[in-house]
Formats: sequence, C-alpha cells, structure tokens
Amino acid sequence: MPDLLIELFSEEIPARMQARAREDLKKLVTDGLVEAGLTYQSAGAFSTPRRLVLAVEGLTAHSPTTREERKGPRTDAPAAALEGFLRSTGLTREQLEARDDKKGQVWFASITKPGRPAAEIVAEVLETAIRTFPWPKSMRWGAGSLRWVRPLHSILCLLSDETGANAVPLEIEGIRAGATTRGHRFMAPDAFTVSGFEDYAAKLRRARVMLDPAEREAAIRQEAANLAFARGWEIVPDEGLLSEVAGLVEWPVALMGAIEDRFLTLPPEVLQTSMKEHQKFFSARNPKTGRIEGFVTVANIETPDHGETILKGNQRVLAARLSDAAFFWENDLREARAGMADWAEGLAHVTFQSKLGSQADRIARIAALAREIAPLVGADAGRAEEAARIAKLDLRSAMVGEFPELQGTMGRYYALEAGKDAAVADAARDHYSPLGPSDAVPTAPVSVAVALADKLDTLTGFWAIDEKPTGSKDPFALRRAALGVIRLVLGNGVRASLARTIGKAYPGADAADLLAFFHDRLKVFLKDQGIRHDIIDAVLAMPGNDDLVLLVNRATALNDVLKTGDGTNLLQGLKRAGNILAQAEEKDGVEYSFGADPKFAETDAERALFAALDQAEPTIREAVRLEDFPAATQGIASLRAPIDAFFETVQINTDNQITRRNRLNLLSRIREAGRLIADFGRIEG
Repeated sequence: MPDLLIELFSEEIPARMQARAREDLKKLVTDGLVEAGLTYQSAGAFSTPRRLVLAVEGLTAHSPTTREERKGPRTDAPAAALEGFLRSTGLTREQLEARDDKKGQVWFASITKPGRPAAEIVAEVLETAIRTFPWPKSMRWGAGSLRWVRPLHSILCLLSDETGANAVPLEIEGIRAGATTRGHRFMAPDAFTVSGFEDYAAKLRRARVMLDPAEREAAIRQEAANLAFARGWEIVPDEGLLSEVAGLVEWPVALMGAIEDRFLTLPPEVLQTSMKEHQKFFSARNPKTGRIEGFVTVANIETPDHGETILKGNQRVLAARLSDAAFFWENDLREARAGMADWAEGLAHVTFQSKLGSQADRIARIAALAREIAPLVGADAGRAEEAARIAKLDLRSAMVGEFPELQGTMGRYYALEAGKDAAVADAARDHYSPLGPSDAVPTAPVSVAVALADKLDTLTGFWAIDEKPTGSKDPFALRRAALGVIRLVLGNGVRASLARTIGKAYPGADAADLLAFFHDRLKVFLKDQGIRHDIIDAVLAMPGNDDLVLLVNRATALNDVLKTGDGTNLLQGLKRAGNILAQAEEKDGVEYSFGADPKFAETDAERALFAALDQAEPTIREAVRLEDFPAATQGIASLRAPIDAFFETVQINTDNQITRRNRLNLLSRIREAGRLIADFGRIEG
C-alpha cells in the first residue's frame, strides 16, 4: 500500500490562513480519494509560511472494480425515455436486459466500472482541490487563470512504497508535479529531491525548515522562556500571538531585548499591545517590579552576529512606536486630570447608531439604567450612575484611537487620574465584560450594574428599532450581549425580574420577544453544561421564568433527578397520568382538577397513593417556597413507587362512573404535584 506526499510550495501564506488551509487541504484530498474508491490508514496536514503539506499513509494502490444494476423504463415506454436512460448509463440498447416486473417488462442495465490506479485518481483529486481551494482571499498572476493565495511555484506529489517512489503525473497551468522542493529561502534555497515523507521531513530540517507548526510553537515558547529566565523575567502568555508568529517563520530564532527606561512608566497593557500589534513581539515581565521591561522577537534566520543587527533594528522601530504611545499617554493624562469634559462633549457628536442617537445619548440611557439596577446587585446607585457616565469617555482618547482593543482598560487609568474612586474606575474597565465564553465575569457590584446596563441598553435599543439577529447574521453582536447578561446574572446570583428590567431600559422594545430571545440563549448556555433543552422548556412554563437564577436552579435540580432511575420512571408515570387525563378531559368536555376523595378508593394501591400525595404535596410546596429545588425534586421522586403500583393494579376507566371520576381526579393530583416544579409534559421520553 503506497504512501502519498503532497506539497504545494508558494510565496508566503498569511499566518491567519494557515490552520484553516491545512484542514481544507486534508479534507478536499482525502474526501476526493474516498469518493473515488480509495481507502487510507491515516493522514496529517502541515504548513509553513511557504508550503502546505499533506501526508497520507496506507493508501490503496487501485480503486476496486464496481458493478451496479440500474432499473430503467418499461420496454414499451416512449423512445425518448429509453434514449435518456442509455445516455445516463453509457450503454447501448443491446447491452440492456428485459426483465419481468409488477407492471410489465422493464429494461435493466448492468454497469461495470473498472478500478483505476491510485496515481490517476490522485492527479484528478489534487487538481480539483487546487483549482477549487477555498482561500478567504486569492490572486491571479502571470497570464494563467489559476488562483492561489500567493503565486504557486511548485507542486510535489509523490506515491512511494517498498519498490520506490514515483511522481504523480500532473500539470496545472504549466506547473508540473515532481519530487523536488526547496528549503529555507535564505539559509538553504537550493532544490532537492525526496523519496517519501520521512525523507522529506528530515531533509527539510537539514535545510532549516521546521515543518510542523506545533513544533515551531514549542520551540518559540521554550526559547523565549529560556531567554527571559536568564534575565530574571517571565514571558506574558499569549497563545494567539504564539500561533501567529509560528506561521511567520520556517526556522524560528528567538531574540531578547530590553525596553528603554523612558518608556517603563507606560501602562503595561499599552506596552504589550503596541509590541504585539505593530511588531509581533512577546512581552517580558519583571516579577519583582510587576512591569513589562523586555520583549522577545522571533527572527526567521540565523545570522553570524547571533541576531545583534536584527535586534538593533527592531529596537529602533520599537522606540519610535513607543514614543508615539508616550505622546498619546501624556496628552490623555492632561485631559483626564482636567475632568474629561472635552471627551464627554466630543461623544455628543459621535453617532452610536442612526436611529439610536449619539454615544452621549447612549451614555445617558446606560447611566439611568445603571442607577435602577444598582440596588438589585448591591451597588451604590450614585456610584453606578457616575461610573456609567465616564465608562465610555476613553473612546475619545488618543490611546484608544490608536489601539481600540484598549477601550475600558485605558478608561480605568483615566478615571483614577480624574480622581474617581477605585470602584468607579474598575467599572470603566469591566463594563464591557464578559466579551466571550472564556472572559471573566465581573463581580464588583458597581461593575456588575454598569455591565448589565450597557448590554441591556444595546439589546433593548436594537430590539426597539427591529434590528434583531436573523439566521447566522448578527452584525451588532446581540447574541453575545445576551449571553453576557446571562453570565452576569447567574455568576452574581442576581435575583431580579428580567422582564421588568427590560421595561425600564429603551422605550419601545418588545419585552416579551426579547425575553424569548434570552431564553433561547439560555438554552445554548445550559446545553454546554449538560442540561437538555426540553428540561429548560419544562421550567420555562413555570411562573417566574424571567428570574434566570430561579429558572436555572429549577432546571439543574430537575436535570439531576431525571438522571436517576427513580427520576426516569417517575417521568413516565407523570406523563402517563397527564396523557390519560388529557384524553378523558377532551372526551368528557370537563376538567378533572378537584374532588379526589380517599373514601371512594377501592384498592390498597389507590389508598397508598392518596397517603403518599398527602405527605409529599406539603413537602414539595414548602421546598418550592424556600427555593430548595433539590428537596422539591426529591419530594416528587418519592411518589415514584406508589404511582407505579397504582398504574400496575388499577383500571382508570372503569364502568363505575363515581370510581372513574375519583381516579381521574386522583391523576389530577399527580399532575398538579408535578406542576409545582415543572411542566413534565414538555419533557421528552
């Protein structure tokens, strides 16, 4: 069974596109091979800035011969029908067979497709993959029609087994596939021939190319950590930057430099962001001072002076960048110390959304809402309003203009310089959070109040102007805002009516529709925690479903009890009681909801169920009143055995109407006991 090696060698592939490109190449080629009848044992994809690579092990040498029998039209069908069938099969009329069928004789075709050698199939599949490759952006070059992310220079396509290696015959736009490649652009640019993947990887390494991006990441991480340790520093973790830098180099060489003393008074976030965004540097922190004092840059070449010239050039550029940052910082500090009035005035002339007014209008709404929310989260109303009024002023700062990702972070620094207390300043930093599923949830009361107000104003505002998410489109990140509200509420145990809070936000928002949107988002959130959507639907049917903490406590307790054997059987009993009742009520045109009397019980099972309900109902009601839902669900679970015994021994629809009515009303007590906790009829199973 041969192994397949493919390398597509080009000009530099943008680092952000490489991971997706590896997966796309693997999927396009392996899917194509399988569809053509080949099988394989394993496949691995790799990338460097200049190459995409796929290695497939254990590929079958030929596709199998297949035979297919296809039913055609009746033998007396119009000629056009027969001609169409012949075209679709590629056969002649003489090659068809007439067979008896239910409605007469029918033409049948036996189609044999001979197997093909792997090389022929690989050539077809690879050409299709190259011509249809889904790059986010691609280009044409020269006079050809081929599009690739950057000009494609060569194709290596090799099938190898114990007898040797052979290049797959393939040519695309004048590029003929072969068995040769090149190493590092500067340190080993000459072409060399390979005989298989192991030979290819080994020769690449000798030619100063690390093929595996994971290996390059590990090398950068280790070298940077060693350099930092030697100076008593530590590298600030940044996995996103690490992945990006590994996609920029084929032979990573880490170099460490120090930041000039004149820049060390800049906030560490400014230093880190400037170095990351402009130069792809890793930040090095001095644990003794807590300051970022150095950096690591990653070169793509080993030099005779051990990177000294590269490092000097990088430090000159860094000094210029940080000089700009220092200029922004000093100007912003003067404005902050003056009270930030000019920034506030400037936001009156910045449109938030054409139908929702300016940023200043929005700030006024958020401030009013934060004051309303403050008592619900244990925050001082005045501080919450004050924090909301300054939280977005840094949007007018020069630093945030240069680095938008620092909004909020810089707001805290400027608030402190303006003389605001720490809780107000922290709220300016935290009010955007949580931004994503891995982002921390603020817990300081003032921060929580402003963060909730910010997100609820966004949601109610866009709901009021009917700009809601549709399908996969969510240009204003409203799903993320709703999830942020959910995490803030649940993470801080905020007990409040979400519907009433929505009503106090932007006027004109459809509170019911927005609440339904929150419920949909909550289902997604809880699904990741192992709570099924039907269980959430069952508790959404209960009163107080706009209190998210109450709702989640109910759902969690119900989910836990339904995982047990008693819970599963209880669910069946409750649903059976509900179904029998629903059928009887529809048939009789009445509601069986009261009047069950133990004096009409005729069996021990009935009397036992009456007794169990008499004991369980008060327990469940008290547990629900105390919001002790684990106790409430255990109370309903205690009914499992008497309900099972009742259904096993008692006939509900007896001829005695008094007994029948009494038993139906007893079923109603079962249904109502369940409804104290959830609508069990909505739970599947």
